[in-house]
Amino acid sequence: MAYQPLEELLPKAGNSVYRLVRLASMRATELATTGGKLVQASAEQKLATTALDEIRAGKVVEKGENIFADYKEGRIKKNAKS
Repeated sequence: MAYQPLEELLPKAGNSVYRLVRLASMRATELATTGGKLVQASAEQKLATTALDEIRAGKVVEKGENIFADYKEGRIKKNAKS
């Protein structure tokens, strides 16, 4: 498993572990659905690790209070399989 430095990731999610986990899980779900990676990643790398790499690189950011609206409104499929 790849090392993910929390001191770099937490500021990207408002210093909240909960928000970081939610943001990473939503991005991993989106990656499973669309497959469009924003950072260089090997094919063997897990989607959650890729999502955290994208967050750390600043490619995926929160949109504010309603960051999960796409998921709730069905624009991102639930239970997507890769």
